[in-house]
Amino acid sequence: MAGVGKMLKQAQKMQQRIEAVQQELTDKEIEVTSGGGAITVRINGQGRFLGVKFDPEFLKEEQAFVEESLLAALQEASDRAKEESDEMMKKATAGFSMPGLM
Repeated sequence: MAGVGKMLKQAQKMQQRIEAVQQELTDKEIEVTSGGGAITVRINGQGRFLGVKFDPEFLKEEQAFVEESLLAALQEASDRAKEESDEMMKKATAGFSMPGLM
């Protein structure tokens, strides 16, 4: 049964690391620009959008172009937040294995 106790301690440590990473991701801000700097999107590491800014001149462009550029910026920001989250979670769970599950 000593193995079970060790495994529980490992799981507890991993849970603490995951909670710390989740807080870090919440506090982390990622900024993405698109359209040659015409759009700036801010997102945190958890994938929550924090803000969007437009160059006023950019808003004079055709609506379809503005929409496409905004969508591209939002998708890139979302992708970067997911990559950041995946990378940090991978580090937080490194070295933990549960026999029979992996």
